[in-house]
Amino acid sequence: MAKILTLSSGKGPLRHGDENLGRIIFLGVTEQMENFNFYAPTKMLFGRGKVTELPQEMKPFGSRVLLVYGGGSIKKNGIYDTVAGLLRKEGFALFELGGVTPNPRIEAVRCGVSLAWENHVDMVLAVGGGSAVDCAKAIAAGACYEGDPWELVKDAAKIRTALPVFTVLTMSATGSEMNPTAVISNPETKEKQGVHSGFLYPKASVLDPTYLYTLPAGQTAAGVADIMSHIFEGYFKRTEDAYVQDKFAEGILKACIKWGPVALTEPEDYSARANIMWAASMALNGLCGCGKAGKWSCHAMGHQLGAYYDITHGVALAIVTPAWMRYILSEDTVDKFVDYAVNVWGFPRETDRFALANMGIDATEQFFLDCGLPSRLSELGIDDSDFEAMAKAAVPYADLDTQAYVPLHEEDVVNIYRACL
Repeated sequence: MAKILTLSSGKGPLRHGDENLGRIIFLGVTEQMENFNFYAPTKMLFGRGKVTELPQEMKPFGSRVLLVYGGGSIKKNGIYDTVAGLLRKEGFALFELGGVTPNPRIEAVRCGVSLAWENHVDMVLAVGGGSAVDCAKAIAAGACYEGDPWELVKDAAKIRTALPVFTVLTMSATGSEMNPTAVISNPETKEKQGVHSGFLYPKASVLDPTYLYTLPAGQTAAGVADIMSHIFEGYFKRTEDAYVQDKFAEGILKACIKWGPVALTEPEDYSARANIMWAASMALNGLCGCGKAGKWSCHAMGHQLGAYYDITHGVALAIVTPAWMRYILSEDTVDKFVDYAVNVWGFPRETDRFALANMGIDATEQFFLDCGLPSRLSELGIDDSDFEAMAKAAVPYADLDTQAYVPLHEEDVVNIYRACL
């Protein structure tokens, strides 16, 4: 059976009781789970001290390693000495690219590619969070390509091979340690672009929850928001019978809600760090989104905020997500929001579906606030001067007008941004 969704033209989705019907968008069969391939080949080394197993995982691929990391916190907390010491003891030659910033930039990728070429490296090892991992993936692909690596970011079909990638995770958010995706920014063109390729799966990733103990509270909170957003993007889809995937999703969301506040108040609580760390990997390794077609709305809008203002990705998502939820709430979507409110937040079912749906949305926004995250763009000094340009980029970036859970046009995206001020 097929569904037909009726939307107003450029003025947001129709709410219950709207009389003037606009364009008709055929959404296709939504009840049945779509065909899919699930492939998650990364070997996960999870737990205290598992980094000692990393050299044996890397040895089959050579001995020359490009080590990629961020601003230097791994040198302060001793993780750098641990990793470098283990590898040097086993005869690996290390070459380094430090200083990778949040929202990793194409210039860092170009520097890494040059280092890889000059030193004939065999593999790339990221020690850090998602930014270091994403940069390492782009370097691994760029090192096997004769042109500018930005061409690979813009067109992943040009990636025909890549150097092996390994990771030692020091922040949980992006799930990049177990997926084939990297997100790279180009400040010159004001673009923040995701690139996906099966060649970018890490070969092995070390996940030691104790490596998160020194993570600042702000990064912990932003990471939790990012994890939850990855789940939201797959949970709110038109497929109705992906029961297993939805239960996975609801469980991971509940884990974030339970353990996120614990990690913020007790940063060395192993259970909190371990559960958040595993939640991040499970949220974006494909498990929760199998068989559920459609593009991501909040990430498309959040990436534009990152491209224009270089703000933390999880912060952007925490601000945009509740506004997006309220904007798309309608007779057509309310039942999914009711499921979310009941199954994730534990609210009792009520006859007023819209009241219950709004309770779930309000709880989401309050959770982010309680974690210490900003709720308005104005708190970050952002006004509406770039909203139209960002909306113009966001819609084609993710085919939001045809492939989103609720199709969004440029005016819709601007309206959502404005609701975030």
